[in-house]
Amino acid sequence: MKQDGIINIKLVLHTIGSLLFFEAAFMLLAAAVSYIYGEPDFYSLLISFSVTLAVALLSYFSIKKDSLQQLEKREGYLIVTLIWVVFSLFGSLPFFLSGYIPEYTDAFFETMSGFSTTGATILSDIEVLPHGLLFWRSITQWLGGMGIIVLSLAVLPIFGIGGMQLYAAEVPGPTKGKLRPRVAQTAKLLWAIYASLTLIEVILLKIGGMDLFDAVCHSFTTMSTGGYSTKNASIAYWDSPFIEYVVIFFMLAAGMNYAVIYSALKGNFKKLYQDEEFRFYILFAFGFSFITMAVLLFSGNMGVESSARSATFQVVALMTGTGYTTVNYMSWIPFLWTLMCFIMLMGGCTGSSTGGIKTVRVALLLKNSYYEFKRILHPNAVIPVKFDQKVVPVQIINNILAFVVLYALIAIISILIFTLLGIGFIESVGTVVSCLSNVGPGLGAVGPMDDYSLFPDAAKWYASFLMLTGRLEIFTVLFMLMPSFWKR
Repeated sequence: MKQDGIINIKLVLHTIGSLLFFEAAFMLLAAAVSYIYGEPDFYSLLISFSVTLAVALLSYFSIKKDSLQQLEKREGYLIVTLIWVVFSLFGSLPFFLSGYIPEYTDAFFETMSGFSTTGATILSDIEVLPHGLLFWRSITQWLGGMGIIVLSLAVLPIFGIGGMQLYAAEVPGPTKGKLRPRVAQTAKLLWAIYASLTLIEVILLKIGGMDLFDAVCHSFTTMSTGGYSTKNASIAYWDSPFIEYVVIFFMLAAGMNYAVIYSALKGNFKKLYQDEEFRFYILFAFGFSFITMAVLLFSGNMGVESSARSATFQVVALMTGTGYTTVNYMSWIPFLWTLMCFIMLMGGCTGSSTGGIKTVRVALLLKNSYYEFKRILHPNAVIPVKFDQKVVPVQIINNILAFVVLYALIAIISILIFTLLGIGFIESVGTVVSCLSNVGPGLGAVGPMDDYSLFPDAAKWYASFLMLTGRLEIFTVLFMLMPSFWKR
């Protein structure tokens, strides 16, 4: 029987073992792809699958079920944080064992970047990877996009494990109502929408000229807002306006709250314009796109359509954290690539696969700041902040303020750490913003046409920590680092 206040380690290990079955299953799928193409990475994927499956079986079946108790909040936070690390530890094996990424630090960085949907890479030549590894690389982002934990909520009842605490830890901050009363039903519905949109994009990209393999991989990494590509030039490889417009649409969709998408799919299109976060999201996306287009028109030789397309693609890619590129924005004037850095911080809607601060937080901060001026002018007036025509509790505003302060504090400290490790200032700023917002490309030598291969190992491990911290929206990871978390 669990003592009050003590973390149930057996339950944590049992749950992680349950989740590892799914990682093993997708490794086997990647091995099947490798087998079809007859490439040498098949054996490294098969060995990785075997090791992952063996650990899953050991951790799941070695613990007696009568020693398991109800999952509580602290176990939920611990599982959520550990599972991203554990998945990355095992997920890096195919890259490492195959020899295509010979240094384990690099293999872990690449895998954490995948599962956290950051998209930062240490690979200078992506196209040398065989199909099985390219597929596994894309799968890590697709799984991470909706959240490994949300996937598990749809199937954990099979193993007799509840999931409400996991859902709370995975989705901190201001969130909308769930689609269904039960968490498992919600997770199944989310994944049904996610998989359906992925399939539709596969079909459209195939029509646009991609082969089936590239269409599948890019659909995985678009809907996850991850941004891993099978080509060194990313989406620019195809030089196709049709493909770019398709990707823009699905990046925008991936950045939306899935509850809003569900309402729209049911025919309730009023929900789109009634949802205040969605209106802010579209306003920010196209507002920044228009500014970027205008500057490109006046500072370069691009036409109206190409300027509009390049501006919209890059703004949406960075705002949603997808990180695809069609142009090298570092070749634009400094005003624009500085603007791109700020756009990376924005993020999409809550209940989406994006990183960053999130639209609802930015919108509420702007509203609260505006109302603060009114409160100064009218000190006796009660002026509450409203969102979706509802009064926002002060506790939520305080939570958002604390989040932004912590975000800024972590960013400043991290920039200092990277400069201490020998990274240039511009690169340090770009890396921190990119990794903490789960975007991928940064600034300077880690810009959209470059990679992180030249970083020292210590910088890669710290960047991996930032990816995890950003993906779990800061509080989850920092909560575990507090001594009080481990006390009774």
